[in-house]
Amino acid sequence: MTTTGPSADELTIEDTMPEESGPTFADLGLGTDTLRAITELGYTTPTPIQEKTIPLLLAGRNVVAQAPTGTGKTAAFGLPIIEKLDQSLLAPQALIIAPTRELAIQVAEAISGMGKYRQAITVPIYGGQPYERQLRALGRGVQVVVGTPGRLLDHLNRGTLKLDAIKTVVLDEADEMLDMGFIEDIEAILAALPATRQGALFSATIPPRISKLADQYLSDPERVSIASRDAIAPKVRQVYFEVAGSGKIDALSAILDLEEPSSAIIFVRTRVAADEVSEKLIGMGYLAQAIHGDISQSQRERVLDRFRAGRTQILVATDVAARGLDIPEVSHIINYDLPMDAEAYVHRIGRTGRAGRSGEALTLVTPREIRQLRMIERAIHRRLQRLRLPTQADISNRRRAAFRDDILSILDAGQLDPFLALVEDLSGTHDPAEVAAAAFKMAAQAREATRTNTAPDVSWVAADAADVPPMELPSDDDRRLGPPVRDDAPMRRTRRERGQPFARQNGPMARLVLRVGRHHGVRPADIVGAISNEAGIPGDAIGDIDIYDMFSFVEIPEEMVDIVRGALSQATIRGQKPRVRVAG
Repeated sequence: MTTTGPSADELTIEDTMPEESGPTFADLGLGTDTLRAITELGYTTPTPIQEKTIPLLLAGRNVVAQAPTGTGKTAAFGLPIIEKLDQSLLAPQALIIAPTRELAIQVAEAISGMGKYRQAITVPIYGGQPYERQLRALGRGVQVVVGTPGRLLDHLNRGTLKLDAIKTVVLDEADEMLDMGFIEDIEAILAALPATRQGALFSATIPPRISKLADQYLSDPERVSIASRDAIAPKVRQVYFEVAGSGKIDALSAILDLEEPSSAIIFVRTRVAADEVSEKLIGMGYLAQAIHGDISQSQRERVLDRFRAGRTQILVATDVAARGLDIPEVSHIINYDLPMDAEAYVHRIGRTGRAGRSGEALTLVTPREIRQLRMIERAIHRRLQRLRLPTQADISNRRRAAFRDDILSILDAGQLDPFLALVEDLSGTHDPAEVAAAAFKMAAQAREATRTNTAPDVSWVAADAADVPPMELPSDDDRRLGPPVRDDAPMRRTRRERGQPFARQNGPMARLVLRVGRHHGVRPADIVGAISNEAGIPGDAIGDIDIYDMFSFVEIPEEMVDIVRGALSQATIRGQKPRVRVAG
């Protein structure tokens, strides 16, 4: 990826040792069926944690492994479980305890895929899902159970989960479960397991309580640790931008325009910041959604499903809400707010560059936070590269280069005969160079419209980088989300206050009434997010929003009324049905 280069005073990433050819998965002792499955999944060479733990677990040893998120822990314990399954026994043989339902689902899916050719029957057990579905799955018979502590203990107390045949138990993200207050539930589950079974504990950190738990329930465990410098995948580019605190959102916009991430998670410190940043991004035309502790579980699952399916481009998340998320192929992690410590930093950026892929970890740092950044760098034994913020000229250059590469790849691929015939036909009445220019313009407009969901501006195609004006920053008035809310006034969010030009609203607008308001905790971000994500309408197509105590008004393009009403009839805003109708 082409990015603005560092200046002479910028930091450089520390040199890394050249890679040495290590063992293959076949060298670790895995069987033919398992190797076939992981080859189809794209696994190539083992990560350090896999290389160290798989042979130990296959040999029957207990293991305590310390390694951050994103180092391949699921395969490290999942592959030995699959390899040691008794295919003739239809009873729980392995129990994996995870801190969150999202992680439980992801681990269950991963093990099912890795055990494809050994017919591994896996089920996730977690709160929020109907008991009937879980009871049916357990009744049919399963071999690997992946669950959250509370629901596992509930099934255990009900007698619907039998642990008599368990051979292996795994505690995944043990420190997260400790932080979430699950330690007593875990101890109760472990106490109910057979005395003769294998155990493994995986954790990013090993605090005293976790170490005590391991000593109590794991007999003579082998201890494996992946050093911080090895834990962060070398294919993850780690850079930072120094920005003024008041200019963060503008810096983020410029970075997103330059990088054009296919999928990204933006980390913030607070729930309020998550809502504010996501609303700003929606207003800029990005498909963004916030995820934090204030949203319901059903909404959380919808947000994650949309992100995994590619219908949402950007998640704006708090650290708490992102616990246990295991979303594959996230191209970019952006630290909008600098994490408080190195552990949080490693957890965050471990969500990109997984399974040997490349990734981008970008951090915004204010001048006051430079000392904190240096502390993080010392803890992870790595210096982050400092880059200057991209200018409009940089963004235009980047888009032209990508456009040129696309054209060259099409030329290299050939199969242009039908289009050459069209060029020859048009060349009879037009200059061939003008024909090519018209085709380029049409392609650039289509590319830009797809990227932004707005009226295309393709001035970057022909502009000379030296002639591109510097990026204009919104004024302080334009940065506000809206005026102060008075007791006798509605909460408003107008196009001008969102920094969006009135000219974008070309067609007639309709005004809808939503039966949700300030009394229900509704804010403009909630309405914009609901319409944008449920109805698939870009944020800058939404007009004025007025929020009163018990109801709200919102303007949308007239031709989209039926789409929005249909989409919102199935949705809730702050837990309330909006009961949408057209305003009289």
